[in-house]
Amino acid sequence: MFISQELRKTNIAEYLLYMWQVEDIIRAYGCSLPRIRKEYIDKFDYDEDRKEDMTDWYGNLIRMMNGEGCREHGHLQINRIVMQQLAELNAQLLQSTKYPFYTSEYYKVLPFIVELRNRSGKKDEDEVETCFNALYGVMMLRLRKKEISPDTMHAVKEITTFIGMLSDYFLKDKEEPLEF
Repeated sequence: MFISQELRKTNIAEYLLYMWQVEDIIRAYGCSLPRIRKEYIDKFDYDEDRKEDMTDWYGNLIRMMNGEGCREHGHLQINRIVMQQLAELNAQLLQSTKYPFYTSEYYKVLPFIVELRNRSGKKDEDEVETCFNALYGVMMLRLRKKEISPDTMHAVKEITTFIGMLSDYFLKDKEEPLEF
């Protein structure tokens, strides 16, 4: 909860990846708030008030996941909205002539996006979401201490740069709307 609040303000891409991980943590505990409290939250070195705040936050997320039908898979509406905002910003940046470095980075990443879509069979998936799925997949591989091929690492490096630029523009646009 505390991490998500900070990331939401400082790095929207890391925020979204973090929130996807939180969704998976909730699923791993069977969407059971008592289990999350006992087996996860209580492990943190927080005072009781902070643990209660975390418990409330996880409880709200569980209610949303149940209500939105994403208990087994998928993403919360709050996360889908962020993804949609990023996709819309990506389209605006690409249509504008004022952001040539962004456009250049996009075209460096585009072959990886096409390859990832072909491998996953999700040809209708938004390009930005494809990038996030790749980053999240590699993050999960790292957590499981699985080997990652050099080709995948190269693709992830390029995707990270691209999504980092998009995230930076997102924050700038929130501070003071960008001109397209």
